Amino acid sequence: MSFSSFSQEKVQFKGQLSAVTSYNPNNYLGWFAGARYIPEASYKTPLQTNNSFNFLASADVSSSVSFRPFNASIDNADLDAYRIWARYATENYELRVGLQKIDFGSASLLRPLQWFNQIDPRDPLRLTNGVQALLGRYYFADNTNIWLWMLSGNDKTRGSDVFKTDTNSIEFGGRLQLPIAKGELAFSYHHRTANVSSLQMFPFDEIAENRIGIDAKVDITVGFWVEATHNQKSKNVGLYTNQTLITTGADYTFGISNGLNVVAEHLVSTFDEKAFAFKNTNQTSALSINYPLGLFTSISAMYYQHWNEKQQTALVNIEHQFEKITSYFMLYYNPEQQQTIQQNDLTQSFSGAGIRIMLVYNH
Repeated sequence: MSFSSFSQEKVQFKGQLSAVTSYNPNNYLGWFAGARYIPEASYKTPLQTNNSFNFLASADVSSSVSFRPFNASIDNADLDAYRIWARYATENYELRVGLQKIDFGSASLLRPLQWFNQIDPRDPLRLTNGVQALLGRYYFADNTNIWLWMLSGNDKTRGSDVFKTDTNSIEFGGRLQLPIAKGELAFSYHHRTANVSSLQMFPFDEIAENRIGIDAKVDITVGFWVEATHNQKSKNVGLYTNQTLITTGADYTFGISNGLNVVAEHLVSTFDEKAFAFKNTNQTSALSINYPLGLFTSISAMYYQHWNEKQQTALVNIEHQFEKITSYFMLYYNPEQQQTIQQNDLTQSFSGAGIRIMLVYNH
């Protein structure tokens, strides 16, 4: 819908309403029910040929209750900003400032380069907290592109963060994406100041951290990719001084009826006092399968094997698109600790086996 005092290209309003309920018999408060509404208003005005200015604002309004019938319950309600950013864009570059999502990398299930978001691959809505940032991107004619960013005022853990970011510090970094034969190659760098006060064992609370990343993807009938990062602290904090994560993956769509898409990834991660020692490694494998049953219905499954802990994570999801509503029926199993899967502040995830039903209305 749009406001009548402006043209359709300038001001628009849309939103997403979702309702979810789940049952998990392993938990004392095994019943969960919640609703979330994300209203979004955007403004766009053309400045010159191929130049434009955009502004977008959205909120996250949510309410939920976990309960045991006729016995106990815990409820929660929140109102937060979800996205607030302004963007100036031309044919070759864009600048975006404000509360925004920054996402890149080749992997989809086990993601070393998930530096700035909390996207859980099991969440069909891909909800994530934003970051306060200034992001610039420049696009060359040969599809090479450069990203530069600066962040401030972000204190939540993201991706594989062990420690929160120091709120008063400035984060900065960049990314170079290059086209290669049948694919893409990219290099990334990020600097931040981590707050290690939670350890209570060092004579300092803040410590500088540098991250480097490399990812590449090629499509030669079968898609192959690799994504790797190395995080290094500027001071010795024991096993947390160095962290290395390497994911390799592949995907292929089999020509079975409507097409069966299979994605497989394997992650090797390590925490070591010395860089690249690989003395304290963890390994996780992930498999994702998606099969369309028809034009409006699909079934998908995800499976994670946590080799060191000898634990498994599994999800089966049946999605159906009605005229205005999308429904999701999910069966899941989560271990008590899910260290290699992104934990999302915006989605509920209980340990053990459970059933989850979600309805989503977009307008």
